[in-house]
Amino acid sequence: MKTKVVIRAKAKDAKFIGTTMGGALVIVKDYLTGEILDKGIIKGSTGDTKRIMATPWQRGVPLSDENTAGFIAWLDLDEPRLVEIIAYAPYGQAQAMAKASITTWIVPGKHIEGEGIVLDFPGLVVRICEPPAPTSVRVPTEVHLKVHVAPMCGCPIAPKTYWPPEMYEVAAFIKKEENIVSRKELTFCGKRNCFETYIKLEEPGNYELVAYAFDSKTGNTGADKTTIVASK
Repeated sequence: MKTKVVIRAKAKDAKFIGTTMGGALVIVKDYLTGEILDKGIIKGSTGDTKRIMATPWQRGVPLSDENTAGFIAWLDLDEPRLVEIIAYAPYGQAQAMAKASITTWIVPGKHIEGEGIVLDFPGLVVRICEPPAPTSVRVPTEVHLKVHVAPMCGCPIAPKTYWPPEMYEVAAFIKKEENIVSRKELTFCGKRNCFETYIKLEEPGNYELVAYAFDSKTGNTGADKTTIVASK
C-alpha cells in the first residue's frame, strides 16, 4: 500500500532548508535490510519568518505552511516497517553539508502529512570567498580574507534581522607548514553574511587559512579552508 510521508529539514535557530541552498537529499531506507524505499530532494521556500522566529510556539501549531520546503516520500508497504530517514543538507553547499537521520515506524496507509517529519540541522555555512585555493603571492604582502557566513537555511546575517552580526564569533587560524602561527578576528563588512579581515604574510612558505564561525548561545559552528603559496 502506498503511504505518504512528508519530510523537512530545518536549520537550528533559523528557518527551513530549501531550494535557495540546494535543498536536502533525502533517502528513506528499511532500517534492518538497508533497502531504499524512496529518495529525492527537499525543495521549496525557507518558510514564514515571523511564524518561525517570532511567534511563540504552541503545541499542535505547525511552523511550516503549504510553501515550506519539503519532500514527499511514497513508500510501498505491506506491513509496518522500521525505516531510517537520512538527509544531507544544505545540498548546494558541499563544504558545509551535514547529515541528519532518524528511525521511525511507518504503518501502511497511515500517512504522515502536515508538518511531517522534521530533521534538525545544527551548524553554520562558512564559505571563504577570498582568497581562492590555491593563491600564489609574493611576500611581504597583505591578503584580504573575505568569508560568507550564514545559518544552514541561508538566512541573512545583518543588522535588524533575527541573526545580527554580533551574535557570531568569526575568526581564522593561520597555519604555516601545518603549524598554527596566529589567529585573526574577522569583522562584519557591511554587506549581509559578509565578514572580512586582512592578514599580513612576511615569510615564504605554504599557508592554510582555516576560517570558522561560532554562535555561543546555540553552539552552531561552521568552518572552511583555503591555501596560499607565498614566495620571495
